[in-house]
Amino acid sequence: MMKLGVLDYGAGNLRSVQNAFEGIQTHAQLVSKPADFDGIDLLVFPGQGAFGDSVRILKERSLWQPLKDWLAARKPYLGICLGYQLLFESSEESPGVEGLGVAKGFVRKFDATSDLKIPHMGWNVAHWAPEHNAVWSGLPNPTHVYFVHSYYPEVNDTSLALCRTDYGTSFISGIARDNLIAVQFHPEKSQEAGLTLLRNAVQVLTKA
Repeated sequence: MMKLGVLDYGAGNLRSVQNAFEGIQTHAQLVSKPADFDGIDLLVFPGQGAFGDSVRILKERSLWQPLKDWLAARKPYLGICLGYQLLFESSEESPGVEGLGVAKGFVRKFDATSDLKIPHMGWNVAHWAPEHNAVWSGLPNPTHVYFVHSYYPEVNDTSLALCRTDYGTSFISGIARDNLIAVQFHPEKSQEAGLTLLRNAVQVLTKA
């Protein structure tokens, strides 16, 4: 049976993510120490919090290097919100702090001089890329999903785009490649659409 692990670095939304997986009949255990990586098949990295603080906490808990090793080995990975942003090289939120560097790009803050409310909070739409239709199978295109964030990645390699969203600017709100899916929005807060996405993601990431 496939074993799913949720990275535990002290974020406050871990229980809601676990509950969402229980809602699709998939048990999710917590990954709290380096040895826990050995007992899972799929790593889920949900997150809320600051880019730099999260890197610091992961390093303090000796989870940073196992996380980097997991990604370098291209093992199945699902990133949510901060678990998406940390895949990039750096963030305007935390100058001088290096991200995981799995994807080329820079995490930028929404334009504070505009009339936009920051953070971007609430329902918005994800416009799906046709080539990744297995990830959004059974969902309309676009799909309403739930966001809570003030920063978004500027993705250098646009061929990675899973979906795009408009909020003052058009940004890539999710990426996908072999054994990796990551999204800016919160599937666990996106009701039935979010559960469908999680179900699809597990199937795509754990296929033989």
